[in-house]
Amino acid sequence: MPEPVERISICIDESVEMESVDTDRLRRLTEIVLERESVVWSSISIVLAGHETVRNLNRKYLDHDYETDVLSFLIDQTGDGIDAEVYVDVQTAVERHVEFKVSLRQEIERYLIHGLLHLAGYEDDKPRKKRRMQECEDRYLTVTF
Repeated sequence: MPEPVERISICIDESVEMESVDTDRLRRLTEIVLERESVVWSSISIVLAGHETVRNLNRKYLDHDYETDVLSFLIDQTGDGIDAEVYVDVQTAVERHVEFKVSLRQEIERYLIHGLLHLAGYEDDKPRKKRRMQECEDRYLTVTF
């Protein structure tokens, strides 16, 4: 019997030095956000990466030559749902979580939620839309599971 395909995969880039990551928590958070946002999905790859990886992807695919905290890519969309990738810049989270007075885990989770909300159709290109996204992020950060 073939092994079941993992619907949420988490990869930690070799450039990222982290003591521990609660991958089960990130998987569950991903499921909660996608379910509550009514996103039909087939597979999601979450990559915890560093500045160089995320900036290179930002430059190559979005023509933005600067660092960013998270990138989301819709890879495919079929009747079974979306296949997507979310790249979280852990180095940015390490640098900024103290500034926002939150734990590193919370900052990483905020970036992941933000990326998932983009996959759900949210945009942050205008102040009103950005506020709405931040409100959603805040709400998902308080979910207990």
